[in-house]
Amino acid sequence: MGTSSRPPVSTSSALKGVRVIDLSRVLGGPLAAQILADHGADVIKVEPPQGDETREWGPPFRGDASAYFLNVNRNKRTLALDLSLEEGREVLMRLLEDADVLIENFKPGTLEKWGIGFDVLSKRFERLIHASVTGFGKDGPFGGQPGYDLMAQAWSGLVSTNGTPESGPLRLGIPVIDMSTASNAVIGILLALYERDRSGQGQHVDLTLYDTAISLLHPHAPNWFMSGKVPGLTGNEHPSISPYSLFTTKTQPVLITVGNDNQFKRMCTVLELPELAEDERFSSNAKRIINRRVLTDAMEAQLAHFEGVDICQKLMAVGVGAGAVQSVDQALTHPHTLHREMVVQIGEYQSTGIPIKLSRTPGQVHSAPPEYNQHAREILSEAAYSDAQIEQLFGQGAVLSERKRHDQ
Repeated sequence: MGTSSRPPVSTSSALKGVRVIDLSRVLGGPLAAQILADHGADVIKVEPPQGDETREWGPPFRGDASAYFLNVNRNKRTLALDLSLEEGREVLMRLLEDADVLIENFKPGTLEKWGIGFDVLSKRFERLIHASVTGFGKDGPFGGQPGYDLMAQAWSGLVSTNGTPESGPLRLGIPVIDMSTASNAVIGILLALYERDRSGQGQHVDLTLYDTAISLLHPHAPNWFMSGKVPGLTGNEHPSISPYSLFTTKTQPVLITVGNDNQFKRMCTVLELPELAEDERFSSNAKRIINRRVLTDAMEAQLAHFEGVDICQKLMAVGVGAGAVQSVDQALTHPHTLHREMVVQIGEYQSTGIPIKLSRTPGQVHSAPPEYNQHAREILSEAAYSDAQIEQLFGQGAVLSERKRHDQ
């Protein structure tokens, strides 16, 4: 078998000893599993015969995988199974015997069709935490429908608040729903693991892109609940705070946020606009909201004399929120990004770092994302399959040696 590639988890890893079977694809489920893997869980990614479709979501590519796939599948081992075959499902059952968590994002009803839904698994594996990520859930008006980040952004109302009257509604520029659902999945899994210590029982963690999207409607949802006023396109302005927007400077756009009256006065000092601090029209946040246009015009005229990075640093130095708008390459090479270890590299593999920093049990990026079915023989051997049985599984097509094309 050679040297094992089981993650070299240190004694200080927060999730040492937790085993996760990751049946998910695309983003929400795989990212949740990667977060768990970053903190020491042994994650086995089980891919279908065609592989995780995001392997093809490029360019750019490295080897058989896109940058998209590589960013959410590090620290995992991989095995390719055909779960439509009874032999493939039997392998999964054996893997679940010593697993703590199952993550999957099949369309509702798929696992039930194969006879391995939560109702069956919960009886056979009483301690298993079963996390399901779906678009809309299994019931209700949209129940059972497939879901993608963009759909959830639209149906939830998020797109209706993003953009300007000139641009019209715009999708958010990142898959924020998928990524937030991944965070919710990790929270739910950890809650269930914590509760299992008391009860000895696992449970189902039900996550939908739709629910996550609705939960992100802050402050638009509470504002509507209280006022009945439907929010429109907000552009770069905050509906409840002023100034809190994008401004132009001599060199680049900047975002400035003022959270209270003292910050407003300090901002006026830095911008050399003392008259604004004394103007009754701007003496409170509520008044600044009413007179937002006048205030914005005055700030724009003055900011045209300043360099973006310089004025932001001066505002930050006095406790006023400000940020120069950087390109992605500028952000990823910024000294503070590097200081916070938010760029990691293993060989040719580069990715963003671990944002959750624990003092005693830090996470670790120990292995690059796996190739398709890279660890099949190792994983099966650990599950007590003999070499002959492993060859039989390959011969039956239950375990795949290479990816099938989507038209096969």
